[in-house]
Parts: sequence; C-alpha cells; structure tokens
Amino acid sequence: MPRLSHLDATGAARMVDVSHKPTVAREAVAQGHIRLQTTTLDLIRGGHMPKGEVLATARIAAIQAAKRTSDWIPLCHPLPLSGIAVAIAESPSGLTITATVRTTARTGVEMEALTAVSAAALTLYDMCKAVDSTMVIESIHLLSKTKAEPPAPELPGDVPSPI
Repeated sequence: MPRLSHLDATGAARMVDVSHKPTVAREAVAQGHIRLQTTTLDLIRGGHMPKGEVLATARIAAIQAAKRTSDWIPLCHPLPLSGIAVAIAESPSGLTITATVRTTARTGVEMEALTAVSAAALTLYDMCKAVDSTMVIESIHLLSKTKAEPPAPELPGDVPSPI
C-alpha cells in the first residue's frame, strides 16, 4: 500500500512539506447544486426573500470561505489567492454554484474551490430556509485543476533579448 503523504512514519497526521515544489500558477474549479422549490426561485429572482439579496450574500460567503480554507481544513496550507470567481446560475431544479480559484503557489487550490462552493450552498440554504424546507445541497465536486509548467531556470550568463 502506498504511503499517504499526510501521515508521518508513525501514522500521525502531518502537514505535507511542499517547500521542494516549484511556485507555479494554479487554478481549480468546483461546482455544486442546491435543489429549491420553484416558488423559492421565483422569490429569489424577484428580490423578495425575507433575508435580503440571497445571491450576492452567497457569493461573498464563498469568497470569504475560500480565503479562510486553511482555518477550516486542518492540514490545508494557507495560500495567497490571486483570484476567486463565483457564479450562481439557475437550473431546472434550483441553483448551480461554480467557483474558480487561482493562486501562484507550491500547492493546488482544490480545497479552496470546494470550500467556496460549500459556503455558498450553506449560505443559500440559510437565507432560504424560512420559505423552503425541502432544499437539498448536493453534488459538490471538483470540475478541474490545472497548473502551469514552472519557468525554465535561467542559465548563468543569459542575457534578456532586447526584442
């Protein structure tokens, strides 16, 4: 069985040392869904929810959560996030939340993207629970993760091109 990277030689949990990895641009996209009644969607669309602007609040919650992911997930590295985009779109059965998170770091931002989607879904649930007791948060998953290739190291004596 392969050794898990978050366990030390004795089996105790540890934060992985990523200091040997190159710093590169990374992106992760996560998505989730919250099932809502049609009447709830109508209230959201019309701006008539008792707790206020539901979608804007959920987007802000997602951004805040992504920035604080290492506070929620014990072995997650704190990362300098360079961008967070949150889209909330209607679907036939509710709302689909998509979060895209970017960084330039030694480790990926999958957990930040997943945390953003989770926080947005929980916020939507909280803001709609007074009018909809049938909501279901479902299908939170990673859509993609990418990283740029590290830049080639400069060779001694390299001179930048004047062009």
